[in-house]
Amino acid sequence: MALILYCLALIISFYLLAEVSDRYFVVSLDKIAERLKMSHEMAGATLMAIGSSAPELFVAIISLIRAGDHAAIGVGTIVGSALFNILVIIGASAVVRSARLMWQPVVRDFIFYALSVAALFTVLRDGLITWVESLFLIIFYGGYLLTVMNWKRLFNHADGDLMDDGYEEPALRGWKKIFIPLHFVLRKLFPNPKRYILTFMFSIGAIAFLCWVLVESAIGISLILEIPEVVIALTVLAIGTSIPDMVSSVIVARQGRGGMAVSNAVGSNIFDILIGLGFPWLIITVVEDKPILTHAEGLNESVILLFASVALIFITFVISRWRVNKKLGYTLIFIYAAYLVREIVGLYY
Repeated sequence: MALILYCLALIISFYLLAEVSDRYFVVSLDKIAERLKMSHEMAGATLMAIGSSAPELFVAIISLIRAGDHAAIGVGTIVGSALFNILVIIGASAVVRSARLMWQPVVRDFIFYALSVAALFTVLRDGLITWVESLFLIIFYGGYLLTVMNWKRLFNHADGDLMDDGYEEPALRGWKKIFIPLHFVLRKLFPNPKRYILTFMFSIGAIAFLCWVLVESAIGISLILEIPEVVIALTVLAIGTSIPDMVSSVIVARQGRGGMAVSNAVGSNIFDILIGLGFPWLIITVVEDKPILTHAEGLNESVILLFASVALIFITFVISRWRVNKKLGYTLIFIYAAYLVREIVGLYY
């Protein structure tokens, strides 16, 4: 009975995370970016990255501050989410609509992403996280932001893809109708979207609460099924927390903004690794005045796979002259499916 309740809590939390992030949090951040007169690239690298990566960030924070030794949940969620983003989100975006990418921002983001993965591998190698390593990750993200701000001075390119104004978000249909009561509750709880500052604050609170439910449910399922927490994080939590990224990327890909979909996936991964892990680690190591034991040595193989997938996709983009199509999309999704099967089979053999 407890297992069924934990699974229901996971499903409902995943759905609510997608709705809160997509309908309220990201929208309020977009309004804040307009108010601050931020460029599309700067807003995407900062506010939009925070919006789409908030679930992973909160899972990492909660897994560290919760009583017990659960640091591997946060690390596993972010590594698994990074794999999902780079393979499934880019793959699904390519499947729904072919596109030609602007190479300049793609090259920039892939270079920083590869360096971020290399930094993560180095930090996790001994299973201990110090405040110096945490601070380095955060400073590195600051270097990424400075590069984003000045990249167009070095390489002149357009600010974004062309928009297809004819696209409309689909209404709730079929199985989604079972979530109508949840939509009613959200509409009653959240303020008018025009009050975007208040909406932003409500969204933060809702995401934090839902991520707490996710962590507690993941720990409960792990104990009942006797599955390592890191495996639950790499698979179930990683996919669930990536749903907001998946929804927004597929929508913009259908609108003909394939470049934005790719940038969202890669940019979110950069934020996840450098801030989603670096910031909680820095706070805990400074407050407790001792290194964090992650028990995440087993993630090294997944991190290596992540780096290999980045190299594969980048080389494919170069060969295809920065075009993405259905063939590439299905290939990336197949690779991720094979990875999931391998992780699950590895539990029993």
